[in-house]
Amino acid sequence: MIQGYFCERRQLFFEIELITADGLNLPIDALFDPGFTGFMALNIQDLDSPQWDYIDK
Repeated sequence: MIQGYFCERRQLFFEIELITADGLNLPIDALFDPGFTGFMALNIQDLDSPQWDYIDK
C-alpha cells in the first residue's frame, strides 16, 4: 500500500524512487495528479542528481 501526506494546499504527495542509469535509487516526493496527462512533473532540483534533461512543454 502506498502512504502519502497532504501539504498545506491540500495536495496529495507520496514518495517514489527514481532509478538512474547506473542503478542509484533517488527517493523524491511526487504529487498525485488525478487528471494524469502522461507526463510526470518533478521539481527542477530533482533533475540535477541523475543529470536528466529538462524538457519544457
